[in-house]
Amino acid sequence: MVCPWVLSRDRKISRQLKEKITMINRERIGLNRIVYPGLNLEGFFQLTSELKLNKIELRNDLTGKGIIDSYSPQQVRDLAEALSIQILSINALQKFNVAEILPELMEELKELITLAKSINCRAIVLCPNNDVQDQRDEDRIYRETVQALKAFGPLFENSGVLGYVEPLGFPESSLNSLIKAKELIEESGYSTYKTVHDTFHHFLGPDTLTTLEREYDIACSGLVHISGVEEVLPAEQYRDEHRILPSPNDRLKSRQQLDLIVSLGYRGNVCFESFASEIHRLDLDEIKLALEESIDYICTA
Repeated sequence: MVCPWVLSRDRKISRQLKEKITMINRERIGLNRIVYPGLNLEGFFQLTSELKLNKIELRNDLTGKGIIDSYSPQQVRDLAEALSIQILSINALQKFNVAEILPELMEELKELITLAKSINCRAIVLCPNNDVQDQRDEDRIYRETVQALKAFGPLFENSGVLGYVEPLGFPESSLNSLIKAKELIEESGYSTYKTVHDTFHHFLGPDTLTTLEREYDIACSGLVHISGVEEVLPAEQYRDEHRILPSPNDRLKSRQQLDLIVSLGYRGNVCFESFASEIHRLDLDEIKLALEESIDYICTA
């Protein structure tokens, strides 16, 4: 039998350890290119470096730009090496869990993986179908999502590139839960998958901080996307346009989300992913200052 004072001591030590690690160090912070998409790729690398950050995410959905603009893979590698910047992911393979377009998805994923390897990029983000016209029931969505993960598995396994499954919290999303994503990954049988915890989508989705703590395995998390919303609207009306940089006025409680997952053992990276046009309209000095203030907010104990 364990003495009560020993249990009390152990609980106290556990709390103290959690308090000590409930902070994200600056070296774990990165920028998703959507934060400031007006810059060309070299300019975005430079912005990241000037903020003394060393991680970025690329995208395949920026109007008028390619994933690496007009740069060659070698030029991207040289730029990343010169500025000591790591490319965390390419965002994203869309509608990844729709069986009727699986052959096209396979071809697109092959191209994304080839590019990722050529620029030393770690992962490809996989986004679920997010369409109000999706008439599939839950069972069919589950089957088709597992089918896709099983089909993609060998491509990721053979390439060494990871697949990051990102639940989207919108009501029309076919996958809106980190807990469900973990189950689907386990069902696929492949260890090449991780999840993306997006603080915006977590706020909109069905998971709570309590259920994450109780039912989710933090080892499944590969990346965190962080943004904030200050607009006073019903949550069901939140859209990407409302996503700004996190601050103490953030209605998503992104900092609290971050504190919890770090206390549960998350040791990965956190990327800013703000879509709001009001952020994109800032001039270069203004975006630097805004990012510095937001970084300080999430990195301060």
